[in-house]
Parts: sequence; structure tokens; C-alpha cells
Amino acid sequence: MIYEEKTIETIPVGPLGLIPLKSCAELGERVNQHLIAWRHERESEHKSTIAFAGYQRDSYIIKAETPRFGSGEGKGSIEESVRGDDLYFMVDICNYSLTYSLCGMVNHMSPDDHFQDLKRVIAAAAGKARRINVIMPFLYEGRQHKRSGRESLDCATALQELCDMGVENIITFDAHDPRVQNAIPLRGFETVQPIYQFIKYLLKAETNLQIDSDHMMVISPDEGGMKRAIYFANVLGLDMGMFYKRRDYTQIVNGRNPIVAHEFLGTDVEGKDVLIIDDMISSGESMLDVAKELKRRKAGKVFICSTFGLFTNGLAKFDEYYQNGLIDRILTTNLVYQTPELLSKPYYIDVDMSKYIALIIDNLNHDASLSELLNPTRRINKLLKAYRKEQN
Repeated sequence: MIYEEKTIETIPVGPLGLIPLKSCAELGERVNQHLIAWRHERESEHKSTIAFAGYQRDSYIIKAETPRFGSGEGKGSIEESVRGDDLYFMVDICNYSLTYSLCGMVNHMSPDDHFQDLKRVIAAAAGKARRINVIMPFLYEGRQHKRSGRESLDCATALQELCDMGVENIITFDAHDPRVQNAIPLRGFETVQPIYQFIKYLLKAETNLQIDSDHMMVISPDEGGMKRAIYFANVLGLDMGMFYKRRDYTQIVNGRNPIVAHEFLGTDVEGKDVLIIDDMISSGESMLDVAKELKRRKAGKVFICSTFGLFTNGLAKFDEYYQNGLIDRILTTNLVYQTPELLSKPYYIDVDMSKYIALIIDNLNHDASLSELLNPTRRINKLLKAYRKEQN
């Protein structure tokens, strides 16, 4: 059964309200369009009852503003009533393209600024909403998830702050370490994997792939991504390999121990197309080194799949590797800000996640189970079957 065509079995928690912050405006509008279409097409004998008041709307977006004073201080405001609503706040903490004036100077918004704006808008709801949910694709401070020595536990603190403000559900994607949810054990926390979407968009762009263990392989660029790669390999029926980073622990460069070499564990990759799977591309240094090593071992096509494409050091190195034939495709999602330059690259595939987010919101609003959405095995098998059928 297609999720958006399912029958209504439960009444909504409350009228649906979508509040995408400015950092997430484009993605929020796409999600809104999916919800509008589904709810106008969906039929039920109960839709005329009072429990479904406001179920069909021309838009589910509730306008919110986060203006700044000249000193850089800010505030949050919501432009219409949210009393009794089931609210879904959306924020992209990685959207550095937004700016504000700070004592006459232009200041780019940091993750800290976006998180503060999220809290301001939640506070503007003033406790009047029926339920508050936060969709934060890139988990704020998710990379500072554990303590080594005298360090802050930023992610755990942030999650507790949100829950103290009344947030009941937090939806994130590909959390750096899902165990951070232990900081809020009595609240809803889901970390979603976009594996199905990666496969869907890759197969759409590449029509001649042979998806079997003789012709393709899944690669984890480090030991931290093993679980992700193992799942990817299992659902596709492929072998898996892993690189581990040999570091120089005698020095620290830019806050970390520099990588000396990437060592490979796994079967022979010669002649095989490879999928490199990771949660994020930051500078991209590790991914590019892994791609280079795989090509040195005579791998076929190299596809890089990463949930978050940050590209903090720009795209010049990726362009160089593409022109030299070291990488073939890069797939990242639209869950974080994408520059126009990135979207124009011939090797880049934009993986749209708006429909998936809309499905999650629709299910949560009806208090329905997310199990089938979070486990995409059946959908992946159906997709592979159709792909192989087209090839034959």
C-alpha cells in the first residue's frame, strides 16, 4: 500500500501546523505541497466530523518570524493562533547562507544562532499548542555527543532544553551517534536513514548497474559507519569493505589528530562498482582519500552517498577528482543548505527528502506507527525488482 493513499484509521492529534523556520523554508514548502495534495485526495466518512476540523487546508504552513535588533539580539513571533494545534517545527542548523546585521556588520548565522531561533519560536507558541514536534535533520551539536575528559556534552544538553520547553517528539536524520537519545529517555526521538532514497535516485541516474556481489560493493570510509554500511550491503545483497584511519596521535591539527593513511579491510574491489556510504561530507578529505585508494585498487565506478553534504572546504577538490575519473557521482540530500554551485555540478545528484518528511508528519499527526516508514526493506526490494525487470 502506498502510504499517502492509506485509509484514515485514527483521528488527528490536533489540527496540523507546519512551522518551517527561514533556514528550512524551501524544504518546508515542498513538504507542505505533499500534505495538501494527499489530504485533499484522501477520502473518509469521518472527515466531516468536528474531530477533523481543519484537516483540509490550502496551506499548513503557519508563518513565524525571527527578527533581529541592531545589537544582534533576536525574538520569535508566530503570526496566527496555534491553540490546540499539532505543531511541527523545521530547522536547518547548517544554513550558513542567512545573515543578520550585528552593530552594522553582516554576520552569517551559525548553528548556535539557528538553535536559538528555534527555541524563540517554540517559546512564542506560549504553551498553547496541543503538541510540539521538532524536525531537525542535522542534529544540533550531534558531533559532540560524548565526553572525553573535561568537555561539554552539548547535544545532550540541547535535547534536554527542547524537552524542558515542551517538545514531545524530535525527528532527526542519520544522527552521528543515535545513543544520544539516552539523554531524553521519556520523549520521542527518531533518527531516520535515507537509504531507500539514495538507492532510488542512484538507479534513476544510472541505468546500467548490475546490483549483485560480483559487480558491486559497499564501502564504509571508517569504523564509525560500519553499522550503516552493513545494513546497506544486506538490503542490496552485496559484500562490504571498510577503511580505517591510521592517525598521528602525537600532534593536533585543526582540533584533531591528522590522518596518516587509510587502511582497507575487505575482499578484492577490482572491476567492481563501489558505493561509499557515510553520514556527512564535511571537508570531504576522508571521502576523497578513500575514493583515490579504491581507484588505485582498480575499482570500477565510485559513487559517494552522504546524508549531509556540507562541503566546508568548497568544491574545487571534488571537481578535480571528477575530472580525473576518481569519482563518478556524489549523492547528498536536500536536508541541509545546498549552494547553487553544488546543484549545477554534472556529478551531483540531489536526493529530495520532502516526500519522506511529509509521510512522517502525516503518520505522527494521526498517532500512527512509523515502523514501516523507518524500515524501508520492502520498498527497496520492490525498487530493485522493477529496476532489474527494465534491464531485461
